[in-house]
Amino acid sequence: MPMVVGVVAGAAVVAVLVLIGLFKMMWRVAEPNEALVISGSKHRTEGLEEGMGFRIVTGRGTLVLPGVQAVRKLSLDLNETELQVDCVTHQGIPLKVRGVVIFKVGDDFVSIANAARRFLDQQKLMSERVHNVFAGHLRSIVGGLTVEDMIRDRDKLTGQTRAACGTEMEKLGLIVDSLQIHEIEDPTGYIQNLAAPHAAAVQRDARIAQAEANRLATEAEQQSYARMAEATRDSEILQAGYQAERDKAGAKSRQAGPLADAAARQEVVVQETRVAELEAHRREQQLQADVRKPADAKAYEKRTLAEAERDVRISAAQAKAKETELAAAAEATRVKTAAGAEAEATKTRGTATAAATRATGEAEAAAAQARGLADAEATKAKGLAEAEAIKARAAALAENQEAVVAQQLAENWPEIVQAGASAFGNVDNMVVLNGADGMADMFAKALTMGGTGLGLARQLLASMQKNGQAPEDGSQLNGLVQKVPMDDK
Repeated sequence: MPMVVGVVAGAAVVAVLVLIGLFKMMWRVAEPNEALVISGSKHRTEGLEEGMGFRIVTGRGTLVLPGVQAVRKLSLDLNETELQVDCVTHQGIPLKVRGVVIFKVGDDFVSIANAARRFLDQQKLMSERVHNVFAGHLRSIVGGLTVEDMIRDRDKLTGQTRAACGTEMEKLGLIVDSLQIHEIEDPTGYIQNLAAPHAAAVQRDARIAQAEANRLATEAEQQSYARMAEATRDSEILQAGYQAERDKAGAKSRQAGPLADAAARQEVVVQETRVAELEAHRREQQLQADVRKPADAKAYEKRTLAEAERDVRISAAQAKAKETELAAAAEATRVKTAAGAEAEATKTRGTATAAATRATGEAEAAAAQARGLADAEATKAKGLAEAEAIKARAAALAENQEAVVAQQLAENWPEIVQAGASAFGNVDNMVVLNGADGMADMFAKALTMGGTGLGLARQLLASMQKNGQAPEDGSQLNGLVQKVPMDDK
């Protein structure tokens, strides 16, 4: 069984290879520059008449049955043929025309079919056939033209030739890509003779032009000679002027020595003046460095020391003021304490007086007689005591006025303090800038008003003694103390 499978597989491979080989043999491909002409069976190609019996393939592949159909190739490349035609013009002048024709087989099936029927086995003879066609038509066309027409209008000759050959070339299945007439040869010299008059005219014009040029050249030479003479004259004049200038320059050069010496001396003076100015400037700078700057430094030092001393004095004064302020505050506190103690003593005395009055009333109720006697004794004792008191105060006032004034101030100190504090009675809100120190300062100033009153009382007493009006007792002193003005502000 495996052997059978191997044989079948081998047979299949062989069959495939055979088919591939047959396909390669049957398949034909047309190149871009060729056409395949297939004959051997009846075919009908579009644009061709029936019964042609062949098929045309371009640009693709097709199957061909070997032994049944024949395949031939027709080249579609460009072809070229040289034209060398002996012609006779309408004037009977023989000419030889040289040119070139570039042609090819047409790309349509009709042109390919026509060319295949005529040149399929004779493609190498295609150029010769085309040359013969163009030679005949070119002779015919040149025979109807003159030499002048051919020379002046070659495009007309070319156009007529292409138009005359177009129909025949179409029948041959060919198209003309280009037709160029390169040269027209004249073995008889007609064209040369035709150009002779023009050449003579050109020679004549050339001779005239040469003569005119010679005349112009001669005139130019004469003018040039005249200008040369003029230039010579101008040159001599200029040379004379230059000689005069040279003489003048020589005279100046002979004077240049003394002038140069004077200029040199002047330059020396200028330089010496500049040196003197620089020396003065240097001395000024030296003075600035040696005198002014040290003086400025000393002045700055003295000014700085003076400012330092001033700051020290200001600081000492501020400290002294602070000390005085603190002392005044302490004195005010002491005076306030003394005033409080005095008030308490006065209250105690009042209480004792009230008790004595009550005891006296009880005594009076017990014995009216004894009361009368006691009143008389009391009145007598009181008068004696007041007299003694007046005498003692007068003596004390004569010996020590300040002690008496101080006693009277101490007795009336509560009223004085109350009057000083009344300045703050109408104040709703008070802003103290220095805290507790500010408050103490404010109260100390209020209390020191008493000191002002004391000084005023002293002045009044001194003036009274001077005028011989010294008070005999303390009643007038009390009035003075009570009249001391208090500053509410």
